[in-house]
Amino acid sequence: MKDHPMPFASLLRLCAIALLARIAAFWIVLLTLASAAQAQSPYLATYLAEVPAATLVEGADSYGAMRSDVPVAPVLRGGETIGWAFITSDFVGTTGYSGKPIHVMVAVGLDAKLTGVKLVKHSEPIVLIGIPEAKVAKLVADFVGLDLVAEAEAGGSAHELDIISGATVTIMVIDDSITRSGIRVARALGLGGLAPLTAPTGPKFEVNPDADAADDWLTLTGDGTLRRMSLDVGQVNAAFAGMDDPRAAARPITAPESDTYIDMYATLISVPAIGRRLLGEAEFANLTDWLEEGEHAILVAARGLYSFKGSGYVRGGVFDRIILVQGEDSVRFRDRGHRRVGEIMADGAPMLSEMDIFKIPADADFDPAEPWRLQLLSQRDVAAIERVFTTFDLGYQLPAAYLRPVAGPAPIVAPEAVTESAAQTALWSRIWRDKAVEIAGLGAMLTILTLAFFFQSYLVRSERATTWFRMGFLTVTLVFLGWYANAQLSVVNLMALFGALTTDFSWQAFLLDPLTFILWFAVAAALIFWGRGAYCGWLCPFGALQELTNRIARKLGVPQWTLPWGLHERLWPIKYMIFLGLFGVSLASIEQAEHLAEIEPFKTAIVLKFARAWPFVAYALALLAAGLFVERFYCRYLCPLGAALAIPARLRMFDWLKRYRECGNPCQTCAHECMVQAIHPTGEINPNECLNCMHCQVLYQSETKCPVVIKQLKRRKSASDSAAALDRMIANHPNMKKGQ
Repeated sequence: MKDHPMPFASLLRLCAIALLARIAAFWIVLLTLASAAQAQSPYLATYLAEVPAATLVEGADSYGAMRSDVPVAPVLRGGETIGWAFITSDFVGTTGYSGKPIHVMVAVGLDAKLTGVKLVKHSEPIVLIGIPEAKVAKLVADFVGLDLVAEAEAGGSAHELDIISGATVTIMVIDDSITRSGIRVARALGLGGLAPLTAPTGPKFEVNPDADAADDWLTLTGDGTLRRMSLDVGQVNAAFAGMDDPRAAARPITAPESDTYIDMYATLISVPAIGRRLLGEAEFANLTDWLEEGEHAILVAARGLYSFKGSGYVRGGVFDRIILVQGEDSVRFRDRGHRRVGEIMADGAPMLSEMDIFKIPADADFDPAEPWRLQLLSQRDVAAIERVFTTFDLGYQLPAAYLRPVAGPAPIVAPEAVTESAAQTALWSRIWRDKAVEIAGLGAMLTILTLAFFFQSYLVRSERATTWFRMGFLTVTLVFLGWYANAQLSVVNLMALFGALTTDFSWQAFLLDPLTFILWFAVAAALIFWGRGAYCGWLCPFGALQELTNRIARKLGVPQWTLPWGLHERLWPIKYMIFLGLFGVSLASIEQAEHLAEIEPFKTAIVLKFARAWPFVAYALALLAAGLFVERFYCRYLCPLGAALAIPARLRMFDWLKRYRECGNPCQTCAHECMVQAIHPTGEINPNECLNCMHCQVLYQSETKCPVVIKQLKRRKSASDSAAALDRMIANHPNMKKGQ
């Protein structure tokens, strides 16, 4: 058997990959040794010299010496301390989408209100190459005036957060870092009356499943099983009259002051004894089935002029008039975690206009044995489109009759570590809950695409059905996955992953973007089965934009250019060289590599929807214009992400694309009609370039285009005609026998 020499291009690629692997190993060792040699010091020590006190707080003239026990420094004016400066990343470990901390320098006054906030360093790719940094810096500066006492009492949710389109994750991380670190500093320094949190030293308690509850409503209210808050119109008018805004008092409720504004009851309905007594055995069993492991639920019931639910929430929305607060944590209730109660089973229950159960998620770290409070938000219109608000609290402590001591000594855990871990988990869990609709949509898309690939032999029987399915799917990819959900993968994601692997790897940074996280896992699985085409050909929003615009151009009569095979093959390596170059630069400077990754037009065309400076828009439009004449021009020759996916795609375990021996010799139909020229003149499909569009599989069984199929049909027709002729002869000559 004659050995065939390896093509020079393939040999060159293998050598480049081997060289890159050696360089990467060298840099990993070097970075590891460097990080081990450096002692961890507070970030504040670095930035005190870079940020003048007057820049952080107007009127300040200097900083004092940094404290040894807490990484804070006094902000001075004329030698007098007017506040304290700190860096958020010295107190909280939440990282941005880049996997690195976002360093924000904050000044807090003696009254525990923020007096200065400045973004000093970050590595967020969306800000580096997408959102103007001035826009983010302005949003950060808007945190000035934030009351940390109110935030601590409300569990860090007493303020509204403005979100910049396209930078949701980054803004939420900044908000979480500023709020939590500010509360910690205020507690550590005793600002605004806040005291440090101490680990509980008394015995631990848990819910006793064998406890029993009283039969009647009056006793349940008297022993604390049900807690009540009753407000009349006069009390609420007085509360608004005491506000700083005189407009609140100018529009009192006109009903008699003795009328009931709200008469509200609350209890922990997930406690077995309470749930069975108030709901009955059957309804409590339904409640238990509804709750997952670690979840709890409260019952809220009320009557009066004011509704604790309101009418503003929508399906999938948030109940904005009530919030559960326990310690520094808070829980807002959503429509999908809510169910109505038809009847209260306890004897003597009053007539109540609203009776509802609200679920407390497991990731809220709610402790049923600890006190909590239900905060009611009351609102009043003071202008045409302006309102003022005040709150009333209903406190709750589960009575001792429903508790029992925890068996055995409680493990000793550092409360700070627990709080940080729980806070980071709560942040990404909140993001995943907020993205539930997008996650469900992506899940449906992945399911449909997987079924289409597994059963492609049935789909491709009809060219028309295949075309409509593909165009419809690409439209959903562009509009829903791209422009709506901003789920566009990028080579920046791979560089961030490599950066995380060479430092302190944490899943938290990647879990902050649920759609990207899910997509990468789907891509990893697809590489094993189908290669890179599953993503590049079907799930890439910019790829979809190129193909759809090219289809429109074809309909309008724009001529299509087919590059000569020799030139086309020599242009393939460009994208690999771009990827290797970006990867090499990222070893020295991830920030510089992210700037150079602007060769990807994804941020401009998909994330920011062309709302960007004109050079970026012109570049993206130029690539799309080239794609009108050469289909998927950018994907073919320039895309570093496609190159990165093509390398591991060679490890795929299955080959789903069927071929005939005649493909390429002599038939060239598939090669001529392949939209990205991924089929060699000799008939082989290049898996590094194939987008799995299924067109070659449509041709594989086409009765009008595939010569092999046409030849087979002719043979069958000839055999059928011969058999029919023989049958006629036998019919005309009855004495003839077959075979004679």
